[in-house]
Amino acid sequence: MSSSTENPALQDEVARLKSELAAAHAKLNSNGSGDLSSPSTIQQSASLESVTSPQSHALLLLSDSALPLGSFAFSSGLESYLAHHPSSKTPPVEPFLSLALETLATTTLPYLLAAYRDPSQLQELDDTLDACILCHVAKRASAAQGRALLTVWERAFKGTVDAGLEAARALAEISAMMKKMPSGTTRGAAAADMPVAGHFAPIWAVVTRALCISIRDCAYVFVLNHAKAVLSAAVRASVVGPYQAQAILVSMWLREEIEKLTQRNWHVPVEDAGQGVPAMDLWIGRHEMLYSRIFNS
Repeated sequence: MSSSTENPALQDEVARLKSELAAAHAKLNSNGSGDLSSPSTIQQSASLESVTSPQSHALLLLSDSALPLGSFAFSSGLESYLAHHPSSKTPPVEPFLSLALETLATTTLPYLLAAYRDPSQLQELDDTLDACILCHVAKRASAAQGRALLTVWERAFKGTVDAGLEAARALAEISAMMKKMPSGTTRGAAAADMPVAGHFAPIWAVVTRALCISIRDCAYVFVLNHAKAVLSAAVRASVVGPYQAQAILVSMWLREEIEKLTQRNWHVPVEDAGQGVPAMDLWIGRHEMLYSRIFNS
């Protein structure tokens, strides 16, 4: 067996470099007779290449709120949090958003990073994460979004990458197992008959790995998308207005919060992952007990 087949990570790197080289050639040909040696041309070329590269294009699609993952149906505990804090004055959303991001980073980010670094462990990481999520409402929401992303991968992104990549093979395996499960079923008492949960974080990691998106961008956009989902729920719950929500999204506070949480959990193994905000499980778990609700979680 050749050394290239023994090193899937090297194959992924070669595929990424080939993609970048093709984009560079396309940009070079489109420049025509312009002065390619001038600093301004080089800077413009590098800027345009970074935006038009296949990796950037895929990342923009994955960060789009129109991506059909069903995230709009979940409030990540916000609706229950508001119901359990009755007040004549609506509480600010920033404290809850900070707690929501902390929860995501401590419980889920280690699994995402581990799946990205070793896609062959996708099913094992999915099983472990399924066993470690104690709140059934959060578990159901994670699996629903993960399966939706896997469907998007199968129907849209799959045809744009080399099927021989380690990440693509891992997704093909878990997708094949998913197709054997009866439609609409979830893991429960009959776990032996339904061996795959399809949680969001590990699926997201392997999809971005297959699309040659860097691990830093993979983690940052995953956390940012969670913040966008929480703020979208806050707008629909009349906690903040749409302009205020956008102001929070573009704020330096949010960027620094995401960077801080990502850096803090960068080297945390999955064995040490755990709920950093215990009250969050209570809010999310009691969501189904609300008298009236507009979200699934």
